[in-house]
Amino acid sequence: MIQRIGIVTLLVLSCLDVFSQRAQRFFPKEDLLITGTYYYPEHWDESQWERDLKQIKALGFEFVHYAEFAWAQMEPSEGVYDFAWLDRAVEIAARNGLKVIMCTSTATPPVWLVRKYPEVLIEHENGTHTDHGARQHPSVSGTFYREYSLKMIEKLAQHYAHDKRIIGWQLDNEPRPNRDYGQDAQQRFRIWVKNKYQTIDALNRAWGTVFWSQVYGSFDEINIPRFAQMFMNAHQILDYNRFSTEEMSSFLDEQAKTIRRQVGTDQWITTNYIPDYDDGHLRQSQELDFHSYTRYMVYGENRGIGRKGYRLGHVERIAKANDFFRTIDGVYGVMELQPGQVNWGRINPQPLPGAVRLWLWHVFAGGSQFVCTYRYRQPIVGTELYHYGIVGSDGVTPTPGGLEYAKFIQEIKTLRKEYAPKATPPAAYEHRRTAILYNHENAWEIGRNRQTTEWDTEKHIDKYYDALKNFNAPVDFIDEHTDFSNYPVMIAPAYEMVDEALVKRWKTYVEQGGNLLLTCRTGHKNRNGQLFEAPFAEPIHSLIGAKIDFYDLLLPQTPDLIAFEGQKYPWTSWGEILIPDKGTETWATYLGDFYEGQPAVTFRKLGKGTVTYVGVDSQTGQLEKSVLKKVYAQLNIPLLDLPAGLHIEYRDGFGIAVNYADKTYTLPISGNVKYLVGGKEIPTAGVSVWKN
Repeated sequence: MIQRIGIVTLLVLSCLDVFSQRAQRFFPKEDLLITGTYYYPEHWDESQWERDLKQIKALGFEFVHYAEFAWAQMEPSEGVYDFAWLDRAVEIAARNGLKVIMCTSTATPPVWLVRKYPEVLIEHENGTHTDHGARQHPSVSGTFYREYSLKMIEKLAQHYAHDKRIIGWQLDNEPRPNRDYGQDAQQRFRIWVKNKYQTIDALNRAWGTVFWSQVYGSFDEINIPRFAQMFMNAHQILDYNRFSTEEMSSFLDEQAKTIRRQVGTDQWITTNYIPDYDDGHLRQSQELDFHSYTRYMVYGENRGIGRKGYRLGHVERIAKANDFFRTIDGVYGVMELQPGQVNWGRINPQPLPGAVRLWLWHVFAGGSQFVCTYRYRQPIVGTELYHYGIVGSDGVTPTPGGLEYAKFIQEIKTLRKEYAPKATPPAAYEHRRTAILYNHENAWEIGRNRQTTEWDTEKHIDKYYDALKNFNAPVDFIDEHTDFSNYPVMIAPAYEMVDEALVKRWKTYVEQGGNLLLTCRTGHKNRNGQLFEAPFAEPIHSLIGAKIDFYDLLLPQTPDLIAFEGQKYPWTSWGEILIPDKGTETWATYLGDFYEGQPAVTFRKLGKGTVTYVGVDSQTGQLEKSVLKKVYAQLNIPLLDLPAGLHIEYRDGFGIAVNYADKTYTLPISGNVKYLVGGKEIPTAGVSVWKN
């Protein structure tokens, strides 16, 4: 098994290498990671630009980020473009040794555009409209808005075509699925469903419109579903979610194509997604060179380790984003990372001293090619008055987070001197590499039919993800376009909607030596969100070697227990009672109800591989962790058991450890290693980096 895993590890790395070749050429590997900051020249008197950019360079930053919300300055009136001010800002940056990321400003159209063409505004479900004065108020389903914004982008791209001072482009800002009820959106949705189904009879079958007399006679009768209206057709909502994510993705792709026609391939193109994994649009844009994300860690969530853990943030928040975005293209960046206190949370505490540096190193540990902070100067006007920057409201004094950025940048420069191109991660680390198969549509569908207030799809997935990181296993979030055979272990949690082709791929993967772990709520529905006309979850029965007799949901105040290897684990949210086939092992059973003793977790061998089925969602995640431990033991894959809050990753020949816990730990690193940052003892908010 170990020999086979070694071969598969090489295949995984080779596959990611192929994906990243196009984007990796923009980022010399010996740079490891470059660091930048948002700067808004239009916000400050031009007499201050030189001072500010000189100090940005003195703090160690390598690039600046321009024009994200500057459409009104770039096109002050219809068809009249002014890039002269932006040219001066680019020139000052270049004179101070700073490269520039240029942005499209489509999140903030100018007031003259909104007033002259009010149809560009989003119409809400209740008939009201957005208005000028905020951001993300235009509708990407508006035909005119799409066409007009692309004209502006084309002019901007023409102006900076082949300008070597511009290293890349960010599209829009924190794009999310489009939600609009305007006439253009209604018509585009009708065209979308017609293209998908071709005939109205096919749509009626897919949406199950025989239920409650919902049958449609033509596509012209189709409307966008009203979410506020109780009991709206769930299958229609599923398709609308697909449509609305494609609307934003196609808008980004049109922007990218417009830019690329002008600038060629010398400048990269990305955007800055918020990692809301069930939004669905995070992997759909086809024209980006790579994907980037935005991450804020401390904004009043009471999540973290210990009484003041909220000052560091949730331990897996950066790790999960790294592992999700890295596997899309093999290359990723972090476009916004918090520099300190923010202003938009429910409660906005100060981060713990050292937290900003910790987050920066955690971003680096996952393999990011760059990190950028929002923002350089704390604003003194507008909606984000109390949002920290690298410097404070006087424009010159570095904030604590600004000093931590400067320290991190200097530490990265130290690492560059130690970079060894042929270095590889430790074999034991790579042997643990595991895939999590993820499809946002399952989260959508489960969200419409939760069946219990106790269920949370993302938390269910995180029970497996958190355990893997605790094992020091590198994790890749993959989708169905990925070659499953690249991974010795694959987890598909709560994979509710399946089809025959996917189940067949799973079976082939296992028969050829893969080890598949499926969890409760898998295989219940087809891709339209309909139950199968068959025994419950019948499509996966032959794969898991068991039938699902029924499922149960407990009240929060009356949890029951699962017995597994002498331990008992509480559960409430979802439990499937299994009937194993002959030859299928029972690993865990239910306690405390009329089906006491019935199987909850099963395991079987199939061909050269194995299938584990976890039919229950535990309260704490400890059951899931224990099951995973047993699976890896069966495969002779050694694991670490890191204490809560301690993360260890490897990249570019370096080991990186970060500590989110409220206590000091001793790193479980053996052998003669050279510590470049920190040491073997790692305190709260501490970082250690070594050369392996």
